[in-house]
Amino acid sequence: MSQQPFLPFAKPTIDEATIAAVGDVLRSGWITSGPKVQAFEAQLSEYFGGRPVRTFNSGTCTMEIALRIAGIGAGDEVITTPISWVATANVIIETGATPVFADIDPVTRNIDLAQVEAAITPRTKAIIPVYLSGLPVDMDRLYALAKKHNLRVVEDAAQALGSSWNGQRIGAFGDFASFSFQANKNITSSEGGCLVLNNAEEARLAEKYRLQGVTRSGFDGLDVDVLGGKFNMTDVAAAIGLGQFAHIEAITAHRRELAQYYFTCFGSDFEAKHGAQLPVPDFANSNWHMFQLVLPERQDGKPARPAFMEQMQERGIGIGYHYPAIHLLSMYRARGFKEGMFPVAEKVGRLIVSLPMFNVMTKNDVERAVSAVKSVLQ
Repeated sequence: MSQQPFLPFAKPTIDEATIAAVGDVLRSGWITSGPKVQAFEAQLSEYFGGRPVRTFNSGTCTMEIALRIAGIGAGDEVITTPISWVATANVIIETGATPVFADIDPVTRNIDLAQVEAAITPRTKAIIPVYLSGLPVDMDRLYALAKKHNLRVVEDAAQALGSSWNGQRIGAFGDFASFSFQANKNITSSEGGCLVLNNAEEARLAEKYRLQGVTRSGFDGLDVDVLGGKFNMTDVAAAIGLGQFAHIEAITAHRRELAQYYFTCFGSDFEAKHGAQLPVPDFANSNWHMFQLVLPERQDGKPARPAFMEQMQERGIGIGYHYPAIHLLSMYRARGFKEGMFPVAEKVGRLIVSLPMFNVMTKNDVERAVSAVKSVLQ
């Protein structure tokens, strides 16, 4: 139907300087963890106010490692949101702990902290909040709650690099903070992630968990005292990450401008006219990793999202959805979760869609996406 080039919902952009830097790494003979990883960690640490940072081959293992550093294991409960990539809950199971879900706020679509407090039991040891689309939860309230109940916090900030809370960068304060550099994130290392830690002792333990529990000393000293995995970042990935990270401020500013223009194009009467819910118009704290709508239910009772996505694709616009409710996936149903337990999350998980949002998008792209949305919903 559309005569214009297809507009994807996300697309990484790698500049020529970064491509050249990767070539230099490949020619150097040192392509696994080495000087580029150390340089990337140093820059990230500076960005997060001098806190220790360790990089990994994914943003998933960082959460599992944070839980292990915190001593979370069998018999413990960890509270998280049903609206996230399934990895957020899977890592809890990986440690032997039990995932406990709390419903989400219908406006922010982040975990409802009142529901978190209601879900706390004597077995609760940690909270994993998720900052959907880069929008933080109320950080003051989160950490007051954690302090009150003596809980660790593992921030799933996979989408929140460049986000802030009252002028402080997410990751520059608090407890553990996990970030992802997967291909569709604001900056990418192709695959990868980092964990912001609290002190040198935790950083050393993270290094052990990152690489088979190994500690080296002298020329040939090697010991293993914890069960680690194979989670190290390569210098190839770190070179990409360094090239991307150099532009983090400009990327964040551009995405905020795109988000503001989305609101301008949708207009003040969009929600009332079309029945779809826009995101929170936060241009100070969110890094606008995604721009998401919650669609209206169809009057005929049929699923709304598949038809919407198909018609948007016919108009040349790529659409994603992030995310279906975790507790309704088969593995979690087998653990006793079922429909009706978290009604807000279930509705959002059924109706949420992600519109195009990436670093080289233009205002013309936003206009195309909004025009298509209005056309389909009309």
